[in-house]
Amino acid sequence: MSAGIDIGTSTTKIVISKFSLMNMAGGMHMPRIEIINKEVLYRSPIYRTPLLSSKSIDIKKVESLVQQEYANAGVQPQDIKTGAVIITGETATKQNAQEMIHHLSDHAGDFLVATAGPDLEGIIAAKGSGAYEYSKKTGKVIANIDIGGGTANTAVYKSGKLLGTCTLHIGGRLIEFTGSQINSISPPVKELFQQWQLQVKEGDQRSDLIIKGLTDYMASVIARMLTRELLETDKPLLLGHAPNWQEEIDSIMFSGGVSECLYQNESDSPVTAHYDDIGEMLALALRESRELSQWTWVKPDETVRATVLGAGTQTTEISGATIQVDSSQLPLRNLPVYQVPFGHDLQEGIKKLGSAIHLAVEMYDPQREGQNFALYLTEIPYLGFRDIQELAAAILESVKVKPNKEQPLVIVLESDHGKVLGQTIKVQKPNQNIICIDQIRVENGDYIDIGHLLQTSVVPVVIKTLTFHN
Repeated sequence: MSAGIDIGTSTTKIVISKFSLMNMAGGMHMPRIEIINKEVLYRSPIYRTPLLSSKSIDIKKVESLVQQEYANAGVQPQDIKTGAVIITGETATKQNAQEMIHHLSDHAGDFLVATAGPDLEGIIAAKGSGAYEYSKKTGKVIANIDIGGGTANTAVYKSGKLLGTCTLHIGGRLIEFTGSQINSISPPVKELFQQWQLQVKEGDQRSDLIIKGLTDYMASVIARMLTRELLETDKPLLLGHAPNWQEEIDSIMFSGGVSECLYQNESDSPVTAHYDDIGEMLALALRESRELSQWTWVKPDETVRATVLGAGTQTTEISGATIQVDSSQLPLRNLPVYQVPFGHDLQEGIKKLGSAIHLAVEMYDPQREGQNFALYLTEIPYLGFRDIQELAAAILESVKVKPNKEQPLVIVLESDHGKVLGQTIKVQKPNQNIICIDQIRVENGDYIDIGHLLQTSVVPVVIKTLTFHN
C-alpha cells in the first residue's frame, strides 16, 4: 500500500495506491523485485490547503484531514508501507514546512519525505501529467508547464530524458479577491505593477481590464520562456535560473490547478467549482494566446492531481559486488538522485560535473540545509588508470560547493567502476567518507535507500521511484 500526499499553495490532496511486487530473478540468482501491477484505490476530494497564516501551515488540520481520508479509504497508518509527502509551490516556503512533513511521516506511515523545490516539482508533475511518457513514446521534445497557485514549473523532456527546467512566478493565486475587492497581491505582481506605473493595491475594486492585461502578459512570458527569449522586463516573474535546455520544443502540456480550468477533469469537485483568484482568467489567456498556439498542445492525463498521483513506490535492487563503501555511514535513507550523463566522452563528462553538482544543490537543497544527494554517473567510456585518477580529482573538486562537507559522498554508477573509483577518491582524500556503488539503474527524481553491507560484499538498494497512474 502506498500513500501520496501533496500539500500545495492552493490545494491538498491524497491518493492511496496498491502495488503488486514479484521477484523476477531465478532461484539461483540475486533477487530482483519489480512492480508487476499498480492500482489507484482511492482519490481524496481536493481540499483548500489549511494555513494558520500567510507564513505557516496548520499542521493539526492537515493531520486531521489525512486521518479522515485514511478512514474514508479504509486504511490504517500501519498499512502504508511507502509513499510521499510532498510540499509544493509557495507552501514549501512556509516557516514550518519541514516540521509538517516529518510530523506526517511519523504519524501516517513509512514515507519517502520531500519538500519539493521548484525544479523537482516540475519533474514530478511532468511524470504525473503524462508528459514524460509522451516523450518516451514519441521521441519528441515536450515541455510540461505545471501551473498551480503560486508558480509555473516547467520540465522539458525528450525520449524520457530531462533536458531542463524553469520556474516562473505565475499562478492562480497571485491576486486573490473577496467579492469584487482585491484581498492580496503577491510581491512579483506588485513589482510588475510598479514597472507598468499602475497604482493597484489591496482593498481596491477589481478591474477586469487590468487583470486581463496581467494574465495576457503572463501567457506571453510563458511563450518567451519556452523559446528561451525572456526579456529584462520579464525578470520579476522568473524564480531561480533561466531556461536551461538547448533543444527546440515540439509540444506543450499544461498541468496543475490552472490546467484544471482548461480541461475540467474534476468537474464534480466542490473546491474547483469556485475561484476567488485570477486562475480562470489566466487559463483563458493561455487558451487565447497567439504566441502559445505555435506549439502542438497535448492534453494531460492528469491536471490538478499530476503531482500527487501514485506518489511513491519502491523496488529493491542489489548492487554490483565491486563497490567501495564506508559501512559506518550505512544505512542511508531518502537520498535524491541527480544524473550526469558523460555521453561516452570522459572530458565532456568532467566539464559537466561542476555545473551539475551546483544544479543538484539548487534542486535538492535550495535552503542550503545540508540535504545530501546521490550523484548518478552514466554513459561513462572505457577508463584507464590515469582516467580514473582524473575523474576522481574532478569529482572531489566539484563537490566543494556542497554546504555540508562532513556528509558522505554518494556515487552511483551504471558501469562496473565502483570499487576502483571509490578507492581512488579515498587515496586522493583519505578523510572523505565515500559510498560508491555500481550496476544500479535509476533516474533523475528517484530516491534511494542504501542498506547495510551484506556478507557477499554487496548492498541492497531500495529505489523509490515516483510512479504515477497511467
